[in-house]
Amino acid sequence: MPEVSSVPARSAVVPARRALPGAPFLVAARGERPGRVPVWFMRQAGRSLPEYRALREGVPMLDACFDPEMLAEITLQPVRRHHVDAAVLFSDIVVPLKAAGVEIDIVPGTGPVVDRPVRDAAAVRALPALEPEQVAKVAEGVGLLVDRLGETPLIGFAGAPFTLASYLIEGGPSRNHEHTKALMHSEPRLWHDLAGRLADVAVTFLRAQLDAGADAIQLFDSWAGALSERDYREFVLPHSTRVLEAVAAYRVPRFHFGVGTGELLVAMRDACADVVGVDWRVPLDEAVRRLGGEAVVQGNLDPALLHASWPVLEAEVRRIVEEGRAARGHIFNLGHGVLPGVDPDVLTRVVELVHSL
Repeated sequence: MPEVSSVPARSAVVPARRALPGAPFLVAARGERPGRVPVWFMRQAGRSLPEYRALREGVPMLDACFDPEMLAEITLQPVRRHHVDAAVLFSDIVVPLKAAGVEIDIVPGTGPVVDRPVRDAAAVRALPALEPEQVAKVAEGVGLLVDRLGETPLIGFAGAPFTLASYLIEGGPSRNHEHTKALMHSEPRLWHDLAGRLADVAVTFLRAQLDAGADAIQLFDSWAGALSERDYREFVLPHSTRVLEAVAAYRVPRFHFGVGTGELLVAMRDACADVVGVDWRVPLDEAVRRLGGEAVVQGNLDPALLHASWPVLEAEVRRIVEEGRAARGHIFNLGHGVLPGVDPDVLTRVVELVHSL
């Protein structure tokens, strides 16, 4: 059993939150059947919207993530435009690392870049812990959203320990994750120390959002699909489980998602996820079969098909909604995030179609 650091201590008192018993997104997440199939899109608050680009002009990404009014407005934009069934907090998985004092930035056209990669024990020991007050501006933005969203639920999120570790170890995005895998296998105690520290960061960040009123959370393990199931269960599952277990007392739906994780769906569910996100590579009915038939799933339109002709796109949306009926609950989404060049009117049309089925 790996050695992992303890979950940060907190009061046993869980704050009250909005009562949204009829929200289709939350109904489906509970494994029940809402009056319509709910839909939202990963990265719906972002570069595909002209109003987003206008608001963010000249403002670095991470600066926007720490501006309560700006992050609230960006989060609200796709709800107003598309009438999606949930808002997702405008943020980034590296926000808590930046807040804690890690020298990391988001480079346009590249992604998160770390000033000094973390590849030895000294670097791991030097990683700062995240304190709740360091993400107070994010929590303030969540509070603004809770006041402004009406009956629309708000999804908070964090990056899972493996994906955060990958950025820190590789120094930025990686195709092969060679430094990460080498450290994981060559120095397993060091790996578990690092992953445990990052689990603490994720827990603190999620609790800050939940304390401010978020209605659901999603743990993004974007790059976990680079791992075999054996490696995932040995090196990743204990830490992701600890994150999701640490927020169980809030009694909100816990979503877990990664890209290329068709072979990991059961393992990711075993991390205490209530809803499993499925990318476009595995049909939803097959994902449900792999998960034992009683799953609640989210997904899984290929984002690239938002560029296809409407007849092609419509057929794909109808197919996915039909396959999703095999699940105990289904929330329509993409198999990953909205691509920057997508026509926003297409997204609106997809929402209307899903709601009509």
